[in-house]
Amino acid sequence: MLKSSAIVLRDIKIFAHHGVLPQERAVGACFYVSLRLETDLSRAVESDDLADTVSYAEVYELVKQQMAIPSALLEHVAGRIARALFTAFPTIARIHIELYKENPPMGADCGRVGVELTIEPPL
Repeated sequence: MLKSSAIVLRDIKIFAHHGVLPQERAVGACFYVSLRLETDLSRAVESDDLADTVSYAEVYELVKQQMAIPSALLEHVAGRIARALFTAFPTIARIHIELYKENPPMGADCGRVGVELTIEPPL
């Protein structure tokens, strides 16, 4: 018996134009998105059929689409990504999303900063 299951995508690297400062939106930066999509994969375990799971290729395309829309706050981008995923894949019960910006302009020696959200529908 399957106790829990999830589709996981780690460290999707995307160049995008998010940030509060006008310079951040003009120049852009590298962002990293990681997702854990909790969903029942028991049918796919037995069927070997893509229709019985959440396609990580389709997940990636949705993430890419949402990352292409400039926003001031990473919280807002992460929320948009989650809403798009819940809409596209109603079998998703919970999403854990990590969204990090590389080399943020904050006057500190810092590799990445970002947000982590765990969200359940409805959002």
